Amino acid sequence: MFDTVIKHLEALVSYDTRNPPRDISTGGIFDYLRSQLDGFRIEVTDHGAGAVSMLAVRGNPTRLFNVHLDTVPSSEAWSADPHKLRITRDRAIGLGACDIKGAAASLLVAASATKGDAAFLFSTDEEANDARCIAAFLAKDHGFREAIIAEPTNCEAVLAHRGIASVLMKFRGNAGHASGANALQASALHNAMRWGNAALEFVESQSHQRFGGLTGLRFNIGRVEGGIKANMIAPSAEVRFGFRPLPSMPIDALHEHFRALPGSNALESYEATFHGPSLPSGNVANAEQRRLAARDLADSLEFPIGNAVDFWTEASLFSEAGLTAFVYGPGDIAQAHTADEWVSLEQLNAYTTSITRILG
Repeated sequence: MFDTVIKHLEALVSYDTRNPPRDISTGGIFDYLRSQLDGFRIEVTDHGAGAVSMLAVRGNPTRLFNVHLDTVPSSEAWSADPHKLRITRDRAIGLGACDIKGAAASLLVAASATKGDAAFLFSTDEEANDARCIAAFLAKDHGFREAIIAEPTNCEAVLAHRGIASVLMKFRGNAGHASGANALQASALHNAMRWGNAALEFVESQSHQRFGGLTGLRFNIGRVEGGIKANMIAPSAEVRFGFRPLPSMPIDALHEHFRALPGSNALESYEATFHGPSLPSGNVANAEQRRLAARDLADSLEFPIGNAVDFWTEASLFSEAGLTAFVYGPGDIAQAHTADEWVSLEQLNAYTTSITRILG
């Protein structure tokens, strides 16, 4: 059975599903999946811009397994062809092998080895923060109550993770000569820096906050642009930043706080460019209730419970929609998005065994 997992993974890795550019069609990798899921009702949907999803259902299940097929772009740091799977004594190396085509290969094997109810949602929108596949699925009357989302968690059930938000801020200033007495207040860059200092102080003040083993508010100013030259007052500036709140931190309230910090008197616009809820989603009471429900589900499936994690997953979208959801998959997140990405053969075998047991 495990040899078949490797065969499937070799095929899945060979398909170029890098995102960006997300040049993905309803054929290719989806034709391969169709050919391996005999007895399933198959629905393939093109959501535009290379976002394609495939729902495969057998019987009348209420639990859904979700795995994304898109990968990050490869780089020159790869030591060999990223789309040709390499097998060593203890690992499978290839683009997406860890994140997370290894899980997809295992699901195919588990499906062929069993006859019970099963449902798989394969999607291609995770790596670009463009969850149109998941959003379209959840907008339908799908009938599922539980969702297990495949991401690298070392075959442990992850019940909680941070949310994520990305923001573009634009500051305005008054152009002029830098020798002017008004330069300190008129510069858009100075106001952006004032805002940045206030934002860092606020984030540091949140270090005492806790939820499910996670602490504090994660925050990063990723890019600052503006100005023309050293002797000219900057007429405009842009700041791109992101933050990752705990499940107990209301993301809208954080946006309001960041928008109103010192320096924002020169704010021209504040645009939230991406938002992903925490897992579990909801207010503090609802989040804890949903975490406990996910824990009960993981216990019933005899999955070991892992620690909460800092990275974001689409499991939070299923939780936000009211499904009991957690993250469970083979591999270590430390290998995801790296050159010569790999997943251990032991992890692949353990995941395949556990999913086969559940579906059987």
